[in-house]
Amino acid sequence: MPPRERAWHGSAIIAGVSLHPTAAKVQARLHERGLDVEVHELPDSTRTARDAAAACGCELGQIVKSLVFVVDGAPTMVLCAGDRRVDAAALGGDTRPASADEAREATGFAIGGVPPLGHERELPTLADASLRRFERVWCAAGTPNAVFEVELESLLAALPAVQVRELGV
Repeated sequence: MPPRERAWHGSAIIAGVSLHPTAAKVQARLHERGLDVEVHELPDSTRTARDAAAACGCELGQIVKSLVFVVDGAPTMVLCAGDRRVDAAALGGDTRPASADEAREATGFAIGGVPPLGHERELPTLADASLRRFERVWCAAGTPNAVFEVELESLLAALPAVQVRELGV
């Protein structure tokens, strides 16, 4: 039986609603990494950073964009604040954004729902230092409507060998 969860309905939380199987998989993987967080499925889309900030009721910068880039031929996870854009030159090497198919193959998730961790395989991960402006951030949790809130430092601690540096403009 899938995990039971609280789902948001506007500003109210309804108990006992089952998570989408993909969101439940992310929830389990977050717990495996030691993150005591709850995945929420929202009635509105969180596919874009602006949509997510509106749905979560937070600042745009508190949304963590989990983006896949191809750096020197290898997929790399790049975490960027919702109010910034990644400067591909700051990633180094021969760099380009991954295609939707490449992102799904690397992470196991479709663009618009890619979480920062819990992928099908470990990816090198870079995080933009501007995220440190916030104590708590919101991240995608596997589907265009699933999110979780987490302390930024706890998220970074759960990412093996994450490199935090200036990546955005």
